[in-house]
Amino acid sequence: MTAPTISTILSRVCETPGCDKKAVLQCPTCIKLEIPGSFFCSQDCFKGNWSSHKAIHKKAKNDKAAGVDAYNPWPGYSFTGTVKPYPLSEKRLVPEHIPRPDYATHLDGYPTSERAVKGSTNIQVLDDEQIEGMRVVCRLGREILDVAGAAAEVGVTTDEIDRLVHEATIERECYPSPLNYYNFPKSCCTSVNEVICHGIPDMRPLEDGDIVNADITAYHRGFHGDLNETFFVGNVDEKSKKLVRITYECLKKAIDIVKPGMRYRDIGNVIQSHAQAHGYSVVRSYCGHGIHSLFHCAPSVPHYAKNKAIGIMKPGHTFTIEPMISEGSWRDKTWPDEWTAVTQDGLKSAQFEQTLLVTETGVDILTARTTNNGQPWFMDS
Repeated sequence: MTAPTISTILSRVCETPGCDKKAVLQCPTCIKLEIPGSFFCSQDCFKGNWSSHKAIHKKAKNDKAAGVDAYNPWPGYSFTGTVKPYPLSEKRLVPEHIPRPDYATHLDGYPTSERAVKGSTNIQVLDDEQIEGMRVVCRLGREILDVAGAAAEVGVTTDEIDRLVHEATIERECYPSPLNYYNFPKSCCTSVNEVICHGIPDMRPLEDGDIVNADITAYHRGFHGDLNETFFVGNVDEKSKKLVRITYECLKKAIDIVKPGMRYRDIGNVIQSHAQAHGYSVVRSYCGHGIHSLFHCAPSVPHYAKNKAIGIMKPGHTFTIEPMISEGSWRDKTWPDEWTAVTQDGLKSAQFEQTLLVTETGVDILTARTTNNGQPWFMDS
């Protein structure tokens, strides 16, 4: 270990998850490879972190051998895992003739219509015409997600997935709902490995063994349809496969209880029970939500147990369930881009999402896959 300068030490804390002691040592290999950060409070913390930390060295060496220039928009920022930001492409444009939500042209991306009902617990009951609008946009959203799933291969950048999603969206006369929502810069979210959600597509190529979630929302004729899946990239280890499988089972079990008269808060009990039984945790910072003409609205649908969500399911309600399940801690951390949410301990996280309609007798999965018996993509392999 190498001791950094005193001025540097004063502004650093140990990078071991859960350790907030002052950093007094810096990894010598990281200094040699010009990797920023890598500060620790002691040899014990450094050695305890070695199994995950050495992966940073391997990636830096591979990038250098491949001629990849170092890209670090936030010098000194301490990443929790091995995924790092890459450069972004230019913002993609949507043809003028395609109708768009109110935030699409707002300077700050504010959804004025959503903000007008912020804090309301009133859950809208859709009429037949509105339900048909939701069925159409959700079917189109599924087609778009399937384009992303087909592209999730080794060497493909998440920016390329975003390009394909963007083009597939406008081909269907839809607006990509994430684009400019509170200034989000891309047309979908791509979340790799320890990224929980809201990953911004960039120039990072997908690597063999990655898991990547593609989160798609389309806006068509006044309605939003929202869904996501986690995909395998190349040869994925059994540990990651199990995480993805259990995450999907959490969603499936939660959908199974949806029917008129059920409390929205009970969804979290089902999800957490299944996740914890397999040694996983449930992310608490993000939840499912109502959706129709508004991208996000009541009800709030937490995925963890003993939550205080308000509302009883009624026919005509449309909402999402989208559990984020992590290998380690449920706690998250947000990158300085103010979007990318990652696990606090750098371990992997997976997610699945569907948009649902409460019917008189149960539930319709509006964004269900229409091929392969409706099973998710990871089960194809």
